[in-house]
Amino acid sequence: MILTVTLNPALDRTMTVPNFQAGFRHRATGTVILPGGKGINVARAAKALGRPVIATGFIGGRKGDQIVAELNDEGILCDFVRVAGESRISTAVVDSATNAVTEINEQGPEIQPDDLVRLHEKLEYLGKAADAVVFAGSIPPGLDDDCYAEMIQHVRRLGLKSFFYTYADPLRLGIKAHPDYVFPKLVEAERVIGYEFTGVEDRINAARTMREMGAGSVVITYRYGCVAVMAEGDGSRTFVGTIPPVDVVSSLGWGDALVGGFAVRLLEGGSHPECLRFGLGCGAANLIDYGAGVFSPADAERLAERVELEEVSTEA
Repeated sequence: MILTVTLNPALDRTMTVPNFQAGFRHRATGTVILPGGKGINVARAAKALGRPVIATGFIGGRKGDQIVAELNDEGILCDFVRVAGESRISTAVVDSATNAVTEINEQGPEIQPDDLVRLHEKLEYLGKAADAVVFAGSIPPGLDDDCYAEMIQHVRRLGLKSFFYTYADPLRLGIKAHPDYVFPKLVEAERVIGYEFTGVEDRINAARTMREMGAGSVVITYRYGCVAVMAEGDGSRTFVGTIPPVDVVSSLGWGDALVGGFAVRLLEGGSHPECLRFGLGCGAANLIDYGAGVFSPADAERLAERVELEEVSTEA
């Protein structure tokens, strides 16, 4: 089973607005509302692929109730820690003419120290039935930047595989806790390393640096592709992956679908190249659907066969 941890879940409202411009009145041509937050999106992807999954994290208020109700409707098991305050709404406007996405995200509820203690207790309990834990997304107000690092260390003591991605200092500190797999976006990798990358070589070097910082394997994602430095025995293997051309409906959540596909294939016994190829196929399938973590498994398998995956070096 995969356990996903979303510290700051949201009701994700995605609106399609052709030729969107700030400062003007627009009429949406389509709207989708789904429970969201990156960990929940990964859970949705894993569920689509038939893998047992349960989602946890923090929820509060009426919006929290709605998140749980809609996850139940999707058939996604969940067991959240309830907190005072109100879970957030995240709004994304997708310009169907350009595929540009504008996001407006609320902060989320204030988390108290006792709430975090209860989440660690939840990890201890739910971890007994899990094979892997995915930690993903932003942290809400009230939590320290090292909260992910503490949770990664917790599940390592339980002997579980850990998958991790977030931003800024929580990402940097989490990497030092030795997660097995880290999936930073390009811009977040640049922030951790401290400079803007100019090409593939910089991206590969950044992934290697993050391994030196403590990560097991690192997959840096960017617009419809990735570089990956994967732990193999005492060394590593390096790959560059690119998805096939597709007619993009929305780019929201494509990286979450990638992580979900990668984790599912890994737990099925897949090799790192197989996991990368399938993860990219799931991400590509998400691009041609509407909703974060929403895709057809048949599309994912079909597109995975067309993924370009090149091994560029092998370290000793």
